[in-house]
Amino acid sequence: MNGRFSDHFAAVAAQYADSRPRYPDSLFDWLAAQCAPRDLAWDCGAGSGQASIALARHFTRVIATDASAAQIAQAQPDPRVEYRVAPAECSTIDDASADLVIVAQALHWFDLDRFYAEVRRVLRPGGLIAAWSYGVLAVEGAAVNTMVQRFYHDEVGPYWPPERRHVENAYRELRFPFERIAAPDFAMSLHWNLAQLLGYFCSWSATARYIERRGDDPVARLASQLAAYWGDAGQLREIRWPLALLAGRCATP
Repeated sequence: MNGRFSDHFAAVAAQYADSRPRYPDSLFDWLAAQCAPRDLAWDCGAGSGQASIALARHFTRVIATDASAAQIAQAQPDPRVEYRVAPAECSTIDDASADLVIVAQALHWFDLDRFYAEVRRVLRPGGLIAAWSYGVLAVEGAAVNTMVQRFYHDEVGPYWPPERRHVENAYRELRFPFERIAAPDFAMSLHWNLAQLLGYFCSWSATARYIERRGDDPVARLASQLAAYWGDAGQLREIRWPLALLAGRCATP
């Protein structure tokens, strides 16, 4: 987090849009319940808009920003969502205009001092900021899960950017200088077939970096290994991710 933007997902932007897990509706229900009014929400580091679309069900207007033009180009249109290519630290949003700022799976990439200053500028007094991350997945079935963990930690593990450690430790080391509020625990789980799971692995920045540096596709090798244990390729297995949430209010004057 040195203030220089590195687009870790440009090479996999289309795959990212198709294959990233969706966040639970209960999370957005809770966020909306903490906000009054619900005129404007800012989704910072929005990627291809997974969280932006969910916010639009609760807020009159959503501004979704990402420094990656490739990611924004893949975003799903919605009449309530305005997508902008902009860094987290310079959103171009009006002063004291947002009721909510969210950062979904992106806070670890930001220059935190500059971003938090931007949050204080953009949020209205008493507005809410929420940042969350989801960690290493677990897949139903002991043999399959063992292969997935080996792939994550050993096969592509050396190719994760250093900031990935903050996701793995649930943001416990990241500074969050806001008035913390208690939040419920949220479960993040889906049922995927083998092709959907493999698509998710293809969306990883570590996978893209592995391919770039070594010239072969580790997901293709993993696919044949998993197929031997998965059963029918259309069979659905439960995929779970730990979800960590930081939430706090911008102090009133």
